[in-house]
Amino acid sequence: MLAGTVAARGEAKGRALARGALGRRLRALAPVVVPVLLAIADAMLVNGLELDLEVGVSMLAAAALVLRRRFPLLVYLFTLPGLYIGYIWFAPMIGLYTLAVRRPGRARLGLCAVLLITAHFFPYPISDFELTLYRENTQVLIDACVTSAAPIALGLLVRTRRELASRVEDLTRSRRREHRLLADRVKTTERARLAREMHDVVAHQVSLISLQAGAVQVSTEDAAARAGATSIRELSVRTLEELRHMVGVLRADGGEAAEAHGLAPQPDLEELPRLIEMCALDVTYEGGVVAGASGTKTVERAAFRTVQEALTNVRKHAPGARVRVRVDPVDTVDVVDAVRGEGSGRAGSSGRGEGSGRGQGSGRGEGSSRGQGAGGAGQAEESRAAHGLRVEIRNGPPDATATVPALPGGGHGLVGLRERAQSLGGTLEARHTSDGGFVVRAEFPYGAG
Repeated sequence: MLAGTVAARGEAKGRALARGALGRRLRALAPVVVPVLLAIADAMLVNGLELDLEVGVSMLAAAALVLRRRFPLLVYLFTLPGLYIGYIWFAPMIGLYTLAVRRPGRARLGLCAVLLITAHFFPYPISDFELTLYRENTQVLIDACVTSAAPIALGLLVRTRRELASRVEDLTRSRRREHRLLADRVKTTERARLAREMHDVVAHQVSLISLQAGAVQVSTEDAAARAGATSIRELSVRTLEELRHMVGVLRADGGEAAEAHGLAPQPDLEELPRLIEMCALDVTYEGGVVAGASGTKTVERAAFRTVQEALTNVRKHAPGARVRVRVDPVDTVDVVDAVRGEGSGRAGSSGRGEGSGRGQGSGRGEGSSRGQGAGGAGQAEESRAAHGLRVEIRNGPPDATATVPALPGGGHGLVGLRERAQSLGGTLEARHTSDGGFVVRAEFPYGAG
């Protein structure tokens, strides 16, 4: 039992060593060092240890194998004197194998094979060659032909195997690409189906709301009721327009198709006063940024969606509360500091989650270490070049006498806003205030849009 445990530990250590840096280094050095050591051992076994011409050319041929991968033809030619004078085999055979793997030209390999056969067939010195020894010469010639053919065949086999492995890898990548295209096609089909479902369900309901509002607008004599019906009808028409273009986006196959659908202009800071006017809340708007003056449409659209979601949560969870919306320029350095310095505040309150029914906190599960002081900071930075946008929506406690509307909530509002802010390189945080209200604060750098 103990011996088995020790053996298992030793095997595990061996595998860890082989996978580590030392193992990778050894695997890289082995193809270079091992052939040289084999050629040196061959030279010593054939010619002994006495320093003479045979040992010298054999050792030089063995040392030349270090560069066989970079200069295969030159190294092979350099090993032939070792075969002719020193009668070594390993160095020229390894050189010929490397040449077959890396430079597999037929004429080149044929000429090199003839050179190896010649160096192997004729003795050194050439005066010892006896033409009348037919039997011995035939045996040496056959041996020389086999000696030259074997490394060429092995080298070509290894090269063919590598080419096949490369082709298999290409086919595998092609299959994966086909699978991705098929998955994209399935997603496109599913998006089209969802678009049809959304259009059939939502458009029908919103159309009924618009018709009912129009009927109230025509039939009532109360000015306040007529104004409310007018607002409801305008919002319904606007919702149907956005729904139509969103369905076009869902049914589009890609970016070019989406552009071909002629998407409606997306909301930005210019639409923010209109949004606040139609929200039916007690909102104080403090705008310190001129729409489109120095920012980008992507950032302004993210700011608009942040305010829109925050006001929706106020209607759901804090009816009757007073709201203050503030939009200020901010320097990029402050945005980076906010991302680095306030991560602990967000993590500390992430457990609150969405869907809690208390106040506005159902949609805002992150904490914040900053409060209303953003206003003074924004005013102090107006003299500098604005590189970002800061949005703050702060509401007080809900009115106890107000009726809480039974509005559905999916619990994903601030999650989507947080992801949007992070994708733009900014940050979003939300927390309860000491007076029972709630604050949402987002910062976006202009460079991300």
